[in-house]
Parts: sequence; C-alpha cells; structure tokens
Amino acid sequence: MNGLRDGVANLLSQTNADVNTVLTRGCPFEGLRDVHDPSLETVKFVREAKILVIGAGGLGCEILKDLALSGFTDIHVIDMDNVDVTNLNRQFLFREADIGLSKAKVAATFVNDRCAHLGVHVTPYHGKIQDFGPDFYEQFFLIIAGLDNIPARRMSSFYKDVPSLFYCGVPSNTSLDAFPDLLVIRDDEGNIDPSSLKPLLDGGTEGLKGQARVIVPYHTACFDCTLESFGPPDTGNYPMCTLAETPRLPEHCIEYALLVLWEKAFPGVKVNTDSANDIKWIYEQAAARAETFGIHGVDYRLTLGVVKRIIPAVASTNALISGMLVAEALKLASYCDPSLDNYFMYMGQTGVNTQTFEWERSDTCLVCSGSEAVVDTLDPEKNTLQDLLDLLCNPAGKFRLQRPSISTVSGIVFIQRPAALRAEHEWKLSKSLKELSVAGVLREGEEATVTDPTLPTKLTLRMKYRKI
Repeated sequence: MNGLRDGVANLLSQTNADVNTVLTRGCPFEGLRDVHDPSLETVKFVREAKILVIGAGGLGCEILKDLALSGFTDIHVIDMDNVDVTNLNRQFLFREADIGLSKAKVAATFVNDRCAHLGVHVTPYHGKIQDFGPDFYEQFFLIIAGLDNIPARRMSSFYKDVPSLFYCGVPSNTSLDAFPDLLVIRDDEGNIDPSSLKPLLDGGTEGLKGQARVIVPYHTACFDCTLESFGPPDTGNYPMCTLAETPRLPEHCIEYALLVLWEKAFPGVKVNTDSANDIKWIYEQAAARAETFGIHGVDYRLTLGVVKRIIPAVASTNALISGMLVAEALKLASYCDPSLDNYFMYMGQTGVNTQTFEWERSDTCLVCSGSEAVVDTLDPEKNTLQDLLDLLCNPAGKFRLQRPSISTVSGIVFIQRPAALRAEHEWKLSKSLKELSVAGVLREGEEATVTDPTLPTKLTLRMKYRKI
C-alpha cells in the first residue's frame, strides 16, 4: 500500500479520517494540481512534518488546536509569556489554575492530553524567538506566527534579501552579512535549493479585522514590505493638559501615571509592558490619582489594556484567521491545492467581507533590500542629527525604530545607553548634518551602523543629501 506497512496504513486510516479523505482521493481537477499525490504517503508526510508555532495567545491557541485536528502531529510552540487572568476569556487552552504558568507549556500539555489518541505531540519552549539560533529553526518544515504586536512580527520576518527563514538569535555583534547561507542551501553555482526555503505563515487580528499571509523567501513580500500599511501606534490621543489638570476618565489617570509619574519616579527607564511589577506600580499610582479626583473604574485589567495598547480581541476573528493559516499549512505540506498568493484580509466590522490579493515586494524594504537604508530626504544645511533620529523613530514612517544608536568606522555618532555615554554625545544632536560631515562624524555616503531594540541585528545606513 504505497510502500507502507499495513500497521502504519491502519493507523493513518483510523485518525483524521476527513483530512485523510481529502489527501488520498483524486478529483476531476487533478490535472490542475499535478504535483499532488493523492495517497497515504502524502498523509504520512503531513503527519511527520515538523511545524513551529510562534505565540500561544488568543490566535496561537486556535492555531495549535487547528493543527492538531488537521493531521499534523509534530508541533512545536514558542511563547515568552505566562498565563494572566485577563487571558481566560478567549485563550481557551488555559484555566484559572494555570495563572502564572508558562503559556507554551500549559498549551502544549492541554493539546497533548486532549489529542493523544490522534498521535499529536506538542513540544513547548518558554522564551523569546531571539533566544534560538538558526540551527533551531532549520529543523522545521514551516513556521506559523500568531503574534500580537508589530515589533515581534517584524522580528519573525527579518531576513536579509529574503535569504531563508528569519534571523532570530543572531548575536548582537554579528552582521547579517555573515548569515546569508546558514539557513539556505546553495549548490556550487550559488543556486538556492528550493527545499531549504522555509515558508512563514503570518497572521494577525485586531478586533473584527484580521489578515493572513504566506511569506516565501525570495518570492513574496515579507512583513516589512507591508509595514507602511500599519498606522502609527495608538498613544491614547489625550491632551496632556487634560491628563494633568482635568482628568475625567479612568484612562486619563492611567495615562498620567504612565507618561508623567513613571518618568518622575524612574527617569530614563522604559516601562516593561510584560512586567507584572511595572503594571502593578502604574495601576497603584493611577488608582490613587483616580481617588483624588473622584473617578471610578481604574482596575488592573484596564491598566494593562491602556499600557499595552490592547485592542479587545474577538474570539471568532482569531478562529477565522487561524483556520486560514492552518489551511495554508496543509496545502503547503500536501500540495493538495495552490497556496495563497499571498495576502488575505478579513473585514468583519459591517459584515463578513474578505479579500485576497498579491502584495508585491517593496524595493525600499529594509529586509528585502539587504538591510541597507538610504536616507535622502534631509537637508544637510537645515536638518540636525536630532532630525535624523526623529526620522528613524517616526511611528508612521518606514523605519519605526525606538532608540537607535549610530556608529561608523570612525567611532560613535550617537548612543542611547548607558546614560553616561549618551550625555557625552548629546552635544551633537543640535548640530547640522553638514557640520557633522565637516567634523568627520557622519559623512555623506559613509556606511554607518544602526542598532535598535526593534531590530534583531544591525542596520546599514548611508546618508545621501538632497541637492539644493
């Protein structure tokens, strides 16, 4: 029976019967998908394909469940968070007794217990995606990302000239140029072995909106290619005078604690939105301010939502996007149907509206262009180093960095941390780019290196001044 032993064939036929039926029988359109082999060999390949899921939150829980019920048995999951009480209303793999425990470990245990009769085994990893090197990611057939924030999704998509998967775990002192062949297999002539390309299936949800995409290295747009389609992050949009003088809403008190009181208490220290201690401090300060102004409604859950800019999750949206992602995983593993090319949108605000289209690769994408950025919009006579940093940090721009530090072969242009070193270089912020060029600090056309918390490795920057 297609070279399989009877025992194996019986096992395959007894589990995931519906999926097996799809993968083992022909259809009138077989000529349109001639790469598909409708057989138990295909079923066996799907069952043995090693799949990595990044994120075990609202979307990740759905993905793990759908993979387990779609014939995949060798599933791995990474998540850095622990279960919080606010997760329980929609992240259905968790229970009250799991609060404080690793999301990845709890989710894996739940699926393993529930789907053991299907031969499913989920392996958990508690940590950041940057904690694992290229060798770790090479073992997987494909990766599905169900992350809930843009920086993490950028990290999972960051690969140089789309060379293969992504550069998680690259040491901070290592250039991307040193890694182009670690995740891609090439022949003696430099041609890429297609089997070494790892597809990345990326999904995201926002209330009643969601999207799923198929990212194939060297072929499709990556996440950074579409970065400009995301608006700037929500910062509350509350006037500072209202927050300081006339707060009326519980959100006003929380924003004041976040933007004003935190800086006063911990100058120069950024709030860690994943730290329960930081969130608790802000909550306590906001609650005290709310009591002073007679405002009700400040609680820990609201504080968490305001600080992390959380948009209420809708379980049905997560389920729909997860279904799309896992369907694409099944198609890629079995060739039972052409895969998505390459972007799917769901718009559920006014009805069940969906759209698919091809998002083309961007010539200015930091990833697809080889992680080299050319800045040519600044006037060297008028613009200063501070203007350059503002351009790199513009939340609506193409870079969207947070705390960029810049250096050249000649030395440090500007450094953000530690505070003592930053102070030594702050005099440059008000200098024009021409003055810095004359001083030999940052010359036109000179290769500069930019590091930032949002980037898994370094970015090459070249200044090209406007001709006036």
